Amino acid sequence: MRTLPLTALFALSLSGTAYAEWPSGARATYMDECLATARQTVESAEAEKHCACGADVIGKNFSTEEIRQLNDRQTAPPVELRERLYTGLAACRSEAP
Repeated sequence: MRTLPLTALFALSLSGTAYAEWPSGARATYMDECLATARQTVESAEAEKHCACGADVIGKNFSTEEIRQLNDRQTAPPVELRERLYTGLAACRSEAP
């Protein structure tokens, strides 16, 4: 079971770092679903910080096509892709106080 649908991509360029382009509405959907889950266990401000970190990790580390695969509700993403996601998101958990 997926805890959160894995949605993604947001086009930004910051300090020369390339970001993937989130499909239309996908970043907002990711944030809404992440916040709904995170707020069950942490305060709202901490949930916002954690979810924003996750969205940034996805945008920085995955291509638009990979984000589409992560967000596909019909076909599970490849194991390698899920492992990369979980490894990247672990950094957001380690930032928590």
